Amino acid sequence: MHIMFTHNSDPDAQDEPTDDRARPDDDLGGALASTVQAARSELGFSVAALAEASGVSRAMIAKVERGDAQPTAALLGRIATALGLTLSGLIARAEDGGRLVRRADQPAWVDPETGSVRRALSPAGSRNLELVEIELPPGAELRYPAEAFLFVEPQVWVLDGRLRLAEGAENHELDAGDCVQLGAPVDCMFSNPTQASCRYVVALLKLSTGRRRAPLA
Repeated sequence: MHIMFTHNSDPDAQDEPTDDRARPDDDLGGALASTVQAARSELGFSVAALAEASGVSRAMIAKVERGDAQPTAALLGRIATALGLTLSGLIARAEDGGRLVRRADQPAWVDPETGSVRRALSPAGSRNLELVEIELPPGAELRYPAEAFLFVEPQVWVLDGRLRLAEGAENHELDAGDCVQLGAPVDCMFSNPTQASCRYVVALLKLSTGRRRAPLA
């Protein structure tokens, strides 16, 4: 069963799914917790302010910053967007590195809800372009709100398997080697309709805040 995340106007709401059993006990989990806290502090946000901006409860943000729970990709994405970062940028920021990052050193993060693996390919210092590799298990779905694409221009390139991309009302059936550029920001769903794993790369051209893209009406 896949849980669809919706914005909750109550920042103290306690109905946000997470996997408390899958506590992040590795180096990336701890670094990610401290990175969220540091990014919030840099913006001068209190926990309450970040909760208001992201729609994630104060209690959940506190758990994420303490490393007490492993958030799903959808929930962490909402926090990252409120901090002015992409999800992959937040993960990469948790890792130190130079201009070269070897495959073995690229931070990978597993979504406890879907089992998808998100790998940050770009060096952490990359300013304008992010490359993200995602491995989507059979039958899995990833949903992103339009707000996730306001400050990026994404292209999706399928490496292996088949990817079904619902871009608002438009559907794309993508096979290995296919590449699509997303249009104006809309809610999107990435899904794997097959019995084999699907692997794809998302290239994100980062825009300045002054070049914010208008959502599709």
